[in-house]
Amino acid sequence: MSTIQHSTPNIHLAMQHFSKLVQLPDVLRRANIHKTRGIQVPVLFEWLITTIFTRYSIFRAESDPHFTKKTARNCLNNRHTNWQRLVILLAVRLIQYVKHFTDTRRAQALILDDSLFKREFSRKTELLARVFDHNHQRYYHGFRTLTLGWSDGNTFLPVDFALMSSGKAKNQLGPINQFDPRTLAAQRRAQAKRKMNEVALELVDSALSAGIKTKYVLFDSWFASPRLFFELLQRGQFGVGMLKRSEKVYFRYRGRQMDVKSLYERLRRSKWPQHQNYHYSPIVTFEVGGQPMKVKLVFVPNRTDHSQYLVLGTTKTTLEPDQIIQLYGRRWQIEGYFKVAKQYLRFDQTQVQSYDGLCGHMAMVMMSYDILALHQREQVDERTLGDLFYNFGRPLPDIEIAVALAWLMCQLTGLGEKLGLTTTIIDELFDQFIRTLPNNLAQLLGNGV
Repeated sequence: MSTIQHSTPNIHLAMQHFSKLVQLPDVLRRANIHKTRGIQVPVLFEWLITTIFTRYSIFRAESDPHFTKKTARNCLNNRHTNWQRLVILLAVRLIQYVKHFTDTRRAQALILDDSLFKREFSRKTELLARVFDHNHQRYYHGFRTLTLGWSDGNTFLPVDFALMSSGKAKNQLGPINQFDPRTLAAQRRAQAKRKMNEVALELVDSALSAGIKTKYVLFDSWFASPRLFFELLQRGQFGVGMLKRSEKVYFRYRGRQMDVKSLYERLRRSKWPQHQNYHYSPIVTFEVGGQPMKVKLVFVPNRTDHSQYLVLGTTKTTLEPDQIIQLYGRRWQIEGYFKVAKQYLRFDQTQVQSYDGLCGHMAMVMMSYDILALHQREQVDERTLGDLFYNFGRPLPDIEIAVALAWLMCQLTGLGEKLGLTTTIIDELFDQFIRTLPNNLAQLLGNGV
């Protein structure tokens, strides 16, 4: 039987609300996304996002009678589209909206991290490369998805991204198409082959120039280096990151040159009192390009092994150690984003082979996540983003048969009264209708009424 709609999240209504909130037509125009004729771009976007929520590829997704799937693929593969600007503009407008729900005293931060984008069985994907996965300590075929996000401690929103390939010829596997160096397509491909720390700063610059105002940038030990702390400080941002316990990075503490391990041993032998949440919190001085830079370190005990420790650092030396620990803990939100994107939003599950198309697919994934995050924040919903994803993706439920039949009989009764039928005639019609039903449905109807 036909389904009767309940008050469940509907992707079409959610997309309409999202489009109105972020002024999507204006955002598309500024990202150079337009069509001179045929179907409108927002309709294509809604169909692409619907395929993500229904967990289908473009090839297996249900066709739309108003356009072909080739039209959607051409939209993704358009080399003139600035997908990164699209993601940034959406983030800016969502942040402006979310700020109405955020306490002004709460620190806002940018979060920087990368995740593996696998394409193990691909051979013809543009800019495909051998990339190293630090979690498994091995090489995979694919890309590194460098992602910059924004957080107010409650909501995480993706702000910008870069699909990183490899600048080394021996690691490059896929074809590389050549374009005029002045074009967006060429600049996007050149960025994919630069060093990741350089591109990370480019993403931060893009976010700041777009009007996103934060004080902190959070990152893990892979990005943590004195140079990155220094560059962020030049941009008015305080870095908060985990430092590697390396003997190759030196700083000065009380006039002596040390590394993280030697400093910890010295503090431990000095019998300084250890605190409940951290061991020690000294201020050291790094030298970057001949200029001194003070960094506050916090030695945090490992919860599973108290003989081990983690080292957090920040250039905001006035922060208390507990504040540094709490602020760095917010970095975990970007890991939650990667989990949701990979498990539900088809993060690296696409058949697109063009590099421009892959960037377009990533923008669609981030746009889908924006819709989920917005719905969760507006509804003050205790459900996880995974639960919300299933509510957007699943078909509307059927109501119970007994309730549906009772509703139908009520409607017929009202119709009979409007037509001037007597109560006796209506009762006879219902009796005949019930006699034609199977016994189990007749019993259900009797219980339902």
